[in-house]
Amino acid sequence: MAVAHDEPTATLTGPRLHLGCQACGAMLVLEPALRTTRCPYCAAPAVVERPPEPGVPEPAFALGFSLTHAAAKQSVSRWLRSRSRFCRSGIRSAEPGDVHGIYVPAFLYSALVKSSFRATIGENYQEQESYTTTENGKTVRRTRTVTRTEWRPLQGELEGYVADVLVTASNGLRNEELEALEPFDFRALARYTPALVSGWVAEEPTLTREACLEGARSEVGELVLKRLEGLMPGDSHRDLSHDTRLDWESLDVCLLPVWVLPVRYAEGEAPLRVLVNGQTGEVHGEAPISTWKVLIAVLVGLLLVLGVVLYVRGGVG
Repeated sequence: MAVAHDEPTATLTGPRLHLGCQACGAMLVLEPALRTTRCPYCAAPAVVERPPEPGVPEPAFALGFSLTHAAAKQSVSRWLRSRSRFCRSGIRSAEPGDVHGIYVPAFLYSALVKSSFRATIGENYQEQESYTTTENGKTVRRTRTVTRTEWRPLQGELEGYVADVLVTASNGLRNEELEALEPFDFRALARYTPALVSGWVAEEPTLTREACLEGARSEVGELVLKRLEGLMPGDSHRDLSHDTRLDWESLDVCLLPVWVLPVRYAEGEAPLRVLVNGQTGEVHGEAPISTWKVLIAVLVGLLLVLGVVLYVRGGVG
């Protein structure tokens, strides 16, 4: 099935450095004045200059930053303070480090969806039933209201258009992380021009179009299933399945605004990476849990339970 994509109207022109991180695989493009030896994604001092990659798809669209550097740092500070007390020592009181604004590549997918579905629909109804029970040593008959379900088959078709499905095209940002930062406001979507990323670090797509297309189709399948579940009539349903066809598929590279902040909370530990949606301020990070804190909490809980049991037994005795 052919997939359409817009030809770019502009490229990353002008004097540009092409850098690659030997630790996480990110491929960065930036102006010479922004040269760095430390990766803005993983904070590893493993960034080296590289030749331009041939055949890399150019951006078609971009979303600009609307959240300032200072606001991003404040959002991360609040996020750190709200972490669980079971996090490793130093995380909740840590201060964000240098803030890096990165234009992260993703594939923007849209398609016309045609689904044939089948399901079994349950309709509840109530009826009276008789039963026997024992009261005061005697067997008596009583009636009660019970709810039963009548099942019937259902099939049909659903047709619609899905748009703005995002799949990461970056080695530096996993798709799970991108989903955690969503949604982005596509009302601000603009055609890509070099001026949009002037003064910023941008990453080139490092994942293949074919792999991202499969990921986008998989996400659409999940969206279709959720939509069908919401449309099912009756009181309940089961055995819902669908056969979905995708037409008029479109797949274009879109640059997304993301703030990346490394947070150092202990000597000898890798910095905690925190991501911030450059439009909405949504924060995502994975604060590691302290195994010792969890074990101590469990032990204290068990000792408290044991103390209560011994106290109750002593009182009874």
